[in-house]
Amino acid sequence: MGGPHLLSPLQLVLYSPPVTPHLSARTSSAHRTAMGPRAGGQVIPGLALLVWLTAHCSCPQAQSSSQGGLEASGDDLWGSANTSLLHAFWCQPASQLSRDQLSTLIQGMATQQVPLRAWQLSCLANLATWHGLQDDFELHPPNLLLFYNLTQVREATCRAFIRRAAQGDTEMLANLPEQRFALQRTALACLGAPRRRLSALDLLLLGALVCDMHASRIETADPHVLENLQRCHRLTAPQQAALNALLAGGKTVLGPPGSWNLEGLQALGALASYISSSLWVQVQEAMGLAFFSSMVATYRAGRLSQGDASRFVTGFLKAKAVSVSSRPKRGTDARRPCVHGDITAATLLDNLFLVRYDCVQLESCLGSRVLQANLDPLLQHPLPAECQRVVKAKLARVYPHGIPEEQLRLITSLVYLYSRSEISQWNITSRDTVVALLASDVALENQTEAVLQKYLDHNGTITSALLMAIGGSRLCWMSARQIQAIRPVEFRRAGALDISSCPQSRKDALYTKAREAFGSARNTASYYRFMRPYLGETLPCVQAPLSQRPPALSSDHCLPPGGAPVEELRHLAQANVSMDIDTFTNLNPRVLQSLSVGNVTTLLGQNVGDLQKARSHPTISSWLRSLNTSALGELGLDTDAASPTGPARSTTGTPDTTPWASHLAPTAGQLGNNGPTSGSAPAHLRYWPLTAALPSGLLWLLYWGIPGPSQDCSRGTCTKASKDSAGPAPHAEKLGLVGGARHLLRPPPRLQGQRTWPCPTS
Repeated sequence: MGGPHLLSPLQLVLYSPPVTPHLSARTSSAHRTAMGPRAGGQVIPGLALLVWLTAHCSCPQAQSSSQGGLEASGDDLWGSANTSLLHAFWCQPASQLSRDQLSTLIQGMATQQVPLRAWQLSCLANLATWHGLQDDFELHPPNLLLFYNLTQVREATCRAFIRRAAQGDTEMLANLPEQRFALQRTALACLGAPRRRLSALDLLLLGALVCDMHASRIETADPHVLENLQRCHRLTAPQQAALNALLAGGKTVLGPPGSWNLEGLQALGALASYISSSLWVQVQEAMGLAFFSSMVATYRAGRLSQGDASRFVTGFLKAKAVSVSSRPKRGTDARRPCVHGDITAATLLDNLFLVRYDCVQLESCLGSRVLQANLDPLLQHPLPAECQRVVKAKLARVYPHGIPEEQLRLITSLVYLYSRSEISQWNITSRDTVVALLASDVALENQTEAVLQKYLDHNGTITSALLMAIGGSRLCWMSARQIQAIRPVEFRRAGALDISSCPQSRKDALYTKAREAFGSARNTASYYRFMRPYLGETLPCVQAPLSQRPPALSSDHCLPPGGAPVEELRHLAQANVSMDIDTFTNLNPRVLQSLSVGNVTTLLGQNVGDLQKARSHPTISSWLRSLNTSALGELGLDTDAASPTGPARSTTGTPDTTPWASHLAPTAGQLGNNGPTSGSAPAHLRYWPLTAALPSGLLWLLYWGIPGPSQDCSRGTCTKASKDSAGPAPHAEKLGLVGGARHLLRPPPRLQGQRTWPCPTS
């Protein structure tokens, strides 16, 4: 464990060690050196963390082994990490960083625009709050600001804060409804006096926060609201109606529909897909056709999603159908003769193809040979569902014994139309074909299972590369037998896949497979890192084999239906995993009822304050309703916290009339005795349960942390200056926890009252 082999703090925070005990023979020595040492193919995070802390103790015997250590892990290192490393950020080890290191790391994420997930951002925000970094929000990623404790936003900087946060993606707050609501209330409070109509300056401040606002505000807002709405992932039906009312009024930059021009429509981007057919009827025909052509070209170039393209085409063609409905009909036969001439390869290259050939004409004018030779350009058009069914029927006539494999790779947009029996006629031998058919979101349950089964029937195997290529959500539609057929080593190599959208039945099978794959992890921290996406569901009453249990879960226990068992959650709590709120909200509510306030506080760790931000989430609300007033107080929540519709503690009152004083924290930006309640103690203060596995000398250092300015190691012992030797742990006074979170800061019984301890030897 010499100096050259020590992991830097950056590597500890960013490196996620694999569970598999064997390294590929092709792993380069450069990679092994960069990622740190491995013991049997993996690093034990707790031990590596202790090694680093030991090397950086300011005691004499440690200084010799850490020459250059602090310099090597300086701010330049934190700021120079590449995007891929920062994307793999893991929050628990980050609790060991100093304030300056964490600050530089966060700024590096902002500079490189690292796309962190919600569970990463929520705990990172808590760490930043504890270190008093929230006032540096101008240098932080906008998405991170969405998770900050809004009660700590100062009145003097609230506009700048909201302007920065409004550049983020509010969809990140899907599991924090109270935070999302509070963010909007804080934004409106920042505007000052009550206003009935949002001005252009207001909209410039609010940015994407308008996406969560009521339709009435959108309809009455300054016409510049269109720029805000362009940042929305989707619009609700009332918001769509408000948008069309705004456009119909003619007060936007586009003017009245009859005067719309191509440049103005193109500036709307995907927002134009919400324009109703009643407005398209009013647009000049030549202008409408020109814009239709440009939208199809954008879709075929891959710059417009299939959903947006389908919505636009449906609305536009509906308007065209209305405009020709008064014309005399040639007959009532659905199989009308081809009016516009046979479809050719050149015809299919025309972006106005769908305007000139409706679905009936597609049936009449598209010949079999043209279809066979031009299937790809045909399906590059955003065909309405009726036209897709026409193409499927024609393919069945052309290929009565099943579509050839080379053609299968082209019909991704049609997969959802095929039944199991029809897919059973296909010949799928290549992984590339599977990826082509399943990589999009079109194929559903029946299609996914059938496509994979045809591939497996031809001696195909579900590898980690295939799992990553088709995405974790595709696991949702695999059969339990197919999931069981995945080799554990392939599941491990694929890592933690996102299965949040999976139905209950699939999550059951996936939990069992995940335990089989990751249960051999050498420590609970590694086990949790990979099992995190799968903790939400389990099979009913499954006895886990010994070989599938991590060290911390060594006793027999029956897994209850629909959620990680109580015993497993308690073990995870003892391992100081600091579960993020996203994972916590996906736990089985019935299992959650069996956890005490102390269990939950310890399990969430530094993220315990997120209960306030998520208290109207169904899972959280159900658990809070089971608690009495005393328990709520212990969590630092007010007595109405159990109400799913109760106002947020820091944002009570009406947004337009509440004075800013109610939103202002008394000690904003400072960490005193009344410090922020958006998190509990950093993880490095709560490692005592690891005593059974780690050397006691190193545990002293881990518990008490890196010696600070008031700690003296000059004589071989580390002393904390304190007037009250029986007081809380060294960092407790500056963290200022409330209620039940305070007990996390108490030292173990044998340490209470002790302020001098021996420094660990190297």
